[in-house]
Amino acid sequence: MINKLKRIAREAGLVILMTMLLGFGASSSGASLPADPFEQVKKLGRGVNILGYDPVWEKFEDARFKEQHFKLIHDAGFQTVRINIHALQRMDAASDFKLDENFLRTLDWAVKSALANDLMVILDLHNYNDVAEDPAGFKSRVLAFWKQVAERFKDAPDSVLFEILNEPNGRLTAALWNDWLIEALTVIRLTNPTRTVVIGPPSWNGIDHLDELALPEADRNIIVTVHYYEPMRFTHQGAPWSPENVRFSGVTWGNALEKKRVEDDFARVQRWSSSQRRPILLGEFGAYDNGPMESRARYTSFIARSAESRGWAWAYWQFDSDFVVYDIDKDRWVTPILRALVPSR
Repeated sequence: MINKLKRIAREAGLVILMTMLLGFGASSSGASLPADPFEQVKKLGRGVNILGYDPVWEKFEDARFKEQHFKLIHDAGFQTVRINIHALQRMDAASDFKLDENFLRTLDWAVKSALANDLMVILDLHNYNDVAEDPAGFKSRVLAFWKQVAERFKDAPDSVLFEILNEPNGRLTAALWNDWLIEALTVIRLTNPTRTVVIGPPSWNGIDHLDELALPEADRNIIVTVHYYEPMRFTHQGAPWSPENVRFSGVTWGNALEKKRVEDDFARVQRWSSSQRRPILLGEFGAYDNGPMESRARYTSFIARSAESRGWAWAYWQFDSDFVVYDIDKDRWVTPILRALVPSR
């Protein structure tokens, strides 16, 4: 099965490569060839996840995240926003899976506002739970989403990246995911042959599943993303959605063995990256708000510096809602977390 998937990936990659060489759909920057994904990772640098659970998507006037927050993020030293998009529940067969224009205008606003503040943008399709429970029921929506979004942003600069799907898991098995990503890439490349695309391994973008990821060899304009929340007992202590960890509190982090585990885990990712010649984005990491702040800051800093030392980009989870780096209600940064992410300059 793995060999079959690799063959499919190679064949699809050749189609993608020919499309790029013919120059169809060149970006507005005039580029006829894809950006170097390793250079893209350098530009992504330090990022933060935004807008995943904001009421702005339902009603623009109810937004917690406001226009000025883009400037705050940039001025604090971040270079990228990863926009978490829950869109598939808005699509149905009766409307040919067409996205609502109000939703798309909000997405336009977010992208344009980020770019206006010199931020890189990752458009992340974040309906991972829906797809995990019913892959067959959501596949058409995923492809329809990317057809519409790719068309809408085909003239966006190279600083806008597409992430096919956050954390594939559950019934979206490794074999299914490898098929899906080829189909989604094909849809995207029809209108965006030079767009940098972000793709992660199966099983929650887990680092232990990188070897199960089958990417098209000929398409080199791909950044591979992984997520890291180990150890879960620390990072998810008290989290109501994590039944295994909700009862824990006061768990600390930072001894030599705990740091060594991170170094060992990241070294495995780096070995894979070097062997496959694929750059890495640490797309999510963080420690839930209920943990002891000193340990949370220590963990956050150690993860960020460990990623940076290997030349990876990263995006902290997240600006608002939970794991927060910015307290919107009090209109102020959570200083220990901010300084862990972006040391004083």
